Amino acid sequence: MSTSSSERGVELGMPELPAPGYPDDVRARLEADAKEVIARYPDSRSALLPLLHLVQAEEGHVSRTGMRFCAEALGLTTAEVTAVATFYSMYRRKDGGDYQVGVCTNTLCAVMGGDAIFETLQQHLGVGNGGTTDDGKVTLEHIECNAACDYAPVVMVNWEFFDNQTPESAKRLVDDLRAGAQVSPTRGAPLCTFKETSRILAGFPDERPGAVEAGGGAGEATLAGLRMAKGETAPARVVHPRDAAPEEEPPAGQASEEGE
Repeated sequence: MSTSSSERGVELGMPELPAPGYPDDVRARLEADAKEVIARYPDSRSALLPLLHLVQAEEGHVSRTGMRFCAEALGLTTAEVTAVATFYSMYRRKDGGDYQVGVCTNTLCAVMGGDAIFETLQQHLGVGNGGTTDDGKVTLEHIECNAACDYAPVVMVNWEFFDNQTPESAKRLVDDLRAGAQVSPTRGAPLCTFKETSRILAGFPDERPGAVEAGGGAGEATLAGLRMAKGETAPARVVHPRDAAPEEEPPAGQASEEGE
């Protein structure tokens, strides 16, 4: 019969570390919220993702305490919860800043200047990838595609879009965040802190005035692609090789030599 690591530690004379836990008032509040979340699903384990956001909203990251809470609430093992919490990048494993600034460094954003933005912010903030500024305001990370290629290069703050950025505009953005100035995303809901964002992602309403009405429609760059897909724009212009003279097109109705 196998023994657990804690049992082996006791056998070796090592003191057993107490399991972490939330204070009674915090646990009671989380249990009430968790009950509301779980009731939305026919199978309780389907509530794991929003519950992880819920405990992240409490501490700013998914701690061992939070994972154990989720496991107990859903009747899962901590291993099952840990496997999910470590798979998705939206769950932090350690505490971070109030504002998570993600710079897209995937192909198109990188080509359009995303790499330069990320390097500039690392130098400007004095942190590396995943690092947090000393004032606890900003955590910087490079991120994969945000499905906003038509507005490249894109920076996201707590998963709200800041489109068409440059190194200089990105520096102003993080400076404003650290100074507590009001910062408005290019589109979408008004910006809020990482903990507040996590609670919204857990499925609780954003109760800030005007938050629900915010958002706006698709921008011109997105609509241009839609019009092209519908055939509503002029056909694509033929671009000839650099320094090469364009070939003469045969008159209408006359086939080229290749077409004969």
